[in-house]
Amino acid sequence: MAKKGNRVQVILECTEHKATGKPGISRYVTTKNKKNSPDRMELKKFNPILNKMTVHKEIK
Repeated sequence: MAKKGNRVQVILECTEHKATGKPGISRYVTTKNKKNSPDRMELKKFNPILNKMTVHKEIK
C-alpha cells in the first residue's frame, strides 16, 4: 500500500562531475514535500569521486 501525502522521492545528481571526464557518477536519493517546494532542489553534497563538496541538482 502506497504512502499518502505530498512527500515524494527525488534523485540529486552532481553538476560538476560531467565536466571533469572522470568515470562514474555521484547521485543521492532523498525526499521532499511537493507542496512546500514545487521547484527543483539544489543542495551541496559530498562527491566521493571528486573528493569535495559540490552542488547536486534534482533530475527528472
